[in-house]
Amino acid sequence: MTKVIAFAGKGGTGKTTVAALLIRSLIHRGAAPILAIDADPATNLHLALGLPNPATVGDLREGMKAEAGRGTLGVVISRQDFVDREVRMALEEGDQVDLIAMGRPEGQGCYCAVNHLLRQTLDEVGQGYPYIVVDNEAGMEHISRRTTRDVDLLLVVTDPTVRGARAAQTIAMMSDDVDVRVRHKLLVVNRVSGALPAELEAAIADTRLEVAARLPADAQLADLDARGQPLLRLNGSSPAASAVDAIAERILHDL
Repeated sequence: MTKVIAFAGKGGTGKTTVAALLIRSLIHRGAAPILAIDADPATNLHLALGLPNPATVGDLREGMKAEAGRGTLGVVISRQDFVDREVRMALEEGDQVDLIAMGRPEGQGCYCAVNHLLRQTLDEVGQGYPYIVVDNEAGMEHISRRTTRDVDLLLVVTDPTVRGARAAQTIAMMSDDVDVRVRHKLLVVNRVSGALPAELEAAIADTRLEVAARLPADAQLADLDARGQPLLRLNGSSPAASAVDAIAERILHDL
């Protein structure tokens, strides 16, 4: 059965980096193939994974809505077959990880019918993977618009700031209100350097989330990020990657 792992957190906390590190750890533990879904309109997960710049589902959705408005869609093939074909063409295939980029959000007008077709296709595509890793925007609302799948694990990422922890607390609370059931929630504290101040420790405790890992600030990771190099290239000496390895082990044994 496919397991869905989603990331959330305020902007700048390193969600994409941690998502890429988790994909790396799962691959190293024989969990491939993995489907990565980049649900952030900024669309940069492909860089962390060393994949080409992908076509986006957002562009597909806009094109489909325009075709439907002109009455030229569904003449030769059904709308669902059209979406199936286009999404599979947009799937960026890697060695052990494939990527779908969601791209820009909806424009003006109603997208309910288009989103319904997309949900069906994305759910069907995901069935071929043991793990789906979703890199989200800050919130959770769009997950329910993109898939009918439950989220097996929500990893809320914060940087070592009170603002980040407060945002994590809000996101954790909001996750109870979306239309997708979230089975487990854990907190990841990213870029930790030394002891945390008491105010931050209190803010972390206020999230009422179990801390899955405190990822240390990592010079090797920062160097790869700065040069735009794939994070899958990190070697075993990376302290951040080692901390994420522990999360991967827990996922493989507990989910």
